Amino acid sequence: MSLMSKLLMSTVVATVALSANTQPNKEELLKYIKSSVVKNPQVKVEGVTIIESKVDKKLPGWTILLTTLDLEYEKKEIHAPEIMFIKDGLITGSLVNLKTGENYRETIKPTLPESYYDDAHLLFGNKDAKHKIVIFSDPQCPFCQSLVPKVFTAAKENPTTIAIYYYHLPLLRIHPVSAILTRIMHVAQHESKLDVVEKIYSLKIDAKETDMTKILSAVKSHTGYSISADAVNKKEVSDALKADTDKATRMMVGGTPTIYIDGVLDKDRNGYKALIK
Repeated sequence: MSLMSKLLMSTVVATVALSANTQPNKEELLKYIKSSVVKNPQVKVEGVTIIESKVDKKLPGWTILLTTLDLEYEKKEIHAPEIMFIKDGLITGSLVNLKTGENYRETIKPTLPESYYDDAHLLFGNKDAKHKIVIFSDPQCPFCQSLVPKVFTAAKENPTTIAIYYYHLPLLRIHPVSAILTRIMHVAQHESKLDVVEKIYSLKIDAKETDMTKILSAVKSHTGYSISADAVNKKEVSDALKADTDKATRMMVGGTPTIYIDGVLDKDRNGYKALIK
């Protein structure tokens, strides 16, 4: 069971009456979260932030709230994404189409802000390229290793067609080594050594490795890139990686690779191919 599963437990049938048919006030929202969303008594609900309120043509009459829950668990501050569906004074955490089986909780995501297309995250391609691809990835994720380098290549070969904006999302519970690898990648990118970023995807290393010296040595051997522990541990690097994680949380990204093409979630993760036919 994942950490988020331990913290939250939304159900399809749990509904709480609201005072109005539109967006609930903060007090009503917190009451619903405490009674029907956060089931773990060890988790303290500090607040809720509404990221976006939207509607969807598939769900006429429903208002969809995309939020971040501000929680405290084992003396740690946690910001957990949560979606809520509201209609006729009722609120629920999940809606499933009985005919198609589509779980709207899984398919509806926040709108990608234009601010995600910034120079600091532009990895390959031209900033004025016809299509913009945003990638959230972990270099030790097997799915990322098989797919992401191909998207890199497509952008490098078609820079006026594809621009890639890259966000680090290390899955540390599965790949602790990525905590350091993503820091190295961040520094390499900002030194314009983009080949290093790409080569780290083919690095063979124990996913549980946390020894800085061993990881730096492995990267140097594999990519030719030499970097000091001091450079990797700089505060600005930590801040940048945290900002990437916060951006992923804001978009309710929970796994890698997660890919957006021109602001639309690429569920099959191969939409880039149609851009270069």
